[in-house]
Amino acid sequence: MTIAVNTRLLLKDKLEGIGWFTYQLFIRIVEQHPEHTFLFLFDRKWSEEFVFAKNVIPVKINPPARHPVLWHWWFNISLPKVFKKYNVDLFVSPDGYLSLNTEVPSLQVIHDLNFEHFPSFVKANHGKYLRKYFPLFAKKATRIATVSEFSKEDILKTYDIPEDKVDVIYNDAHSAYKKRSDEEKAIVKNKYTSGEEYFIFVSAFNPRKNIANTFKAFKQFKEEYKTAHKLLMVGEKQFWTPDMQDAFEACAEDVIFTGRLKVEELSKVMACASALVYASKFEGFGIPIIEAMRSGTPVITSNVSSMPEVAQDAAILVDPNNVDEIAKAMGKITTDSLLRNKLIEKGFTRSEFFSWDKSAELLWKSMLKILEAGKG
Repeated sequence: MTIAVNTRLLLKDKLEGIGWFTYQLFIRIVEQHPEHTFLFLFDRKWSEEFVFAKNVIPVKINPPARHPVLWHWWFNISLPKVFKKYNVDLFVSPDGYLSLNTEVPSLQVIHDLNFEHFPSFVKANHGKYLRKYFPLFAKKATRIATVSEFSKEDILKTYDIPEDKVDVIYNDAHSAYKKRSDEEKAIVKNKYTSGEEYFIFVSAFNPRKNIANTFKAFKQFKEEYKTAHKLLMVGEKQFWTPDMQDAFEACAEDVIFTGRLKVEELSKVMACASALVYASKFEGFGIPIIEAMRSGTPVITSNVSSMPEVAQDAAILVDPNNVDEIAKAMGKITTDSLLRNKLIEKGFTRSEFFSWDKSAELLWKSMLKILEAGKG
């Protein structure tokens, strides 16, 4: 069989949620199934580190697609030509975008539908495209995979999809995330915060991640608890708003932007934090929650969407719209050592539930359901 995979988000040193999902699952799948050929489809020159095995054929397809007009061109004009050339049997799209101009069976991965529920969280032209085409993609897809039970229910309800068409395949954390020694922690703190304790936030900076309320809560925490804590912001500005800027300026002297960090460095920074503050307004999963738990770092996360499902009782759950609640959670973790240690212990236990190996098996089973049903 020839299986085509949308690998546009396999970007060297720039892997985020969907990129890690693609990387971790397909590095396993292609090695476990040498009897099949995997066509990895990029929209720019690929890095050789993503050519996982001899049965992977990397293909660059023009144009580079990072804009709605180019998305349409790439998927509906360029892709069908490649499918025909390589006689593709199945198309897997980890970022959810499909071609409406092909009869090749497809497995669509939808991570979340934030653009349906919170239009202001994405750029206007991107949101318009997503809200127009994702319902069509979901109807077109032979099967759908998603990363939480919450997202499955959301897809079923929002797009009126049959329940037996959607499979749940959880994310996991990179193996680099682990507990660190006191000596390592001292080195990291000296490097980033001149030895001070810190909270950490990890993700692209956009309104959905609740950046403004995170800044406001941190400012309130500092005023109430009079500590020397810093707030490390790890990531890059994706959609920075005036509200985020105003909230940042109110606590700027204690906020440190690190930019994007490679996973080897980020795993160290995560393990040395007083807590992960991840009070996002909407998630399909929330990989940083598991990354923190694996690192022995307590988690503060939201009580909405998928986050309670992922964290369960191994985190402090807060209302992302309640700044006071977020600030008080930060205070509890810094002042209650029994609570802190309990969260760390529960976090280690909860994180063991998730496994990239198990998820790769589940994704392969989803693919087989299509291939074995008469190749679509």
